[in-house]
Amino acid sequence: MFNIVEKRHWYFLLSALIILPGLVAMIYSGVVYGAPVRLGIDFTGGALLELRFDTAPQPAQVREVFAENGFGGSTVQTTAEDRTLLIRTKPMEPEAKSQVLQALRQTFGPVEELRFESVGPAVGAEVTRTAGIAVAVAAIFILLFIIFAFRKVPKAFRYGLCAIIAMVHDILVTVGLFSIAGLVLGWEADALFLTALLTVIGFSVQDTIVVFDRIRENIPKRRGEPFETIVNRSLLETLHRSLATQLNAIFVLIALLLLGGATTQQFVAVLLVGLLSGTYSSLFNAVPLLVVWETGRLVGRPRQATA
Repeated sequence: MFNIVEKRHWYFLLSALIILPGLVAMIYSGVVYGAPVRLGIDFTGGALLELRFDTAPQPAQVREVFAENGFGGSTVQTTAEDRTLLIRTKPMEPEAKSQVLQALRQTFGPVEELRFESVGPAVGAEVTRTAGIAVAVAAIFILLFIIFAFRKVPKAFRYGLCAIIAMVHDILVTVGLFSIAGLVLGWEADALFLTALLTVIGFSVQDTIVVFDRIRENIPKRRGEPFETIVNRSLLETLHRSLATQLNAIFVLIALLLLGGATTQQFVAVLLVGLLSGTYSSLFNAVPLLVVWETGRLVGRPRQATA
């Protein structure tokens, strides 16, 4: 039987090598931008323009014109009205607005300005703080649920804490890589980023519980076997199911990332990174961490002590 948990120290090392550059990027972004990631206008506020074109261009083309004129990170959306686009961008002075409109007219022909107004942040500090509280409360309920569901297993709280640690791992990986993308590619966090991050948390916990549940089933069936052997057996039994389920979603996200519109690219990328991290952490972080906690050994083969 292939021993997965025996190599657990390598899994932890790989996670550290991925998380550390992200932590450095978040610290640097905190110094430069005042936040772990580069914030978009949903968080910082900006200007709102509604424009009507004679011939409706693609939102990505309009976004490119704004970026060329110093307004990168603008959000361009279609509206119910034909040939009309709604653009949210960073604060814009009248002179800068005239310059952008002139560039749009040179590129797309006549452009009619229907509306221009300054707007406050759609996702301000209050909503962000509320989301943080929601994550903390969710973590507590997850811990309590796992303790209750695994109450017949010795030291059930360890299963819950390992699941929470894996969830934190996925948050750090996702936010860290997004922070790097913000520094290198100019990506900015918006409301969709927050939505994707909360979705990633759900992915992470769900897969971890599946593996833990098989461990719970095998402990009474495999009395006399070392705990590491039981865990490794349980991991192998659920590996195919976990990978098959997650790969279906991963393939869809890759297709959306490659073929989808530019407006959803960052959202899909965050989901994809989070799903990959969640799949990895559930199998190669949460479960091996449980083994380390139970046996007190970071490396090595199973002892003959029973579970």
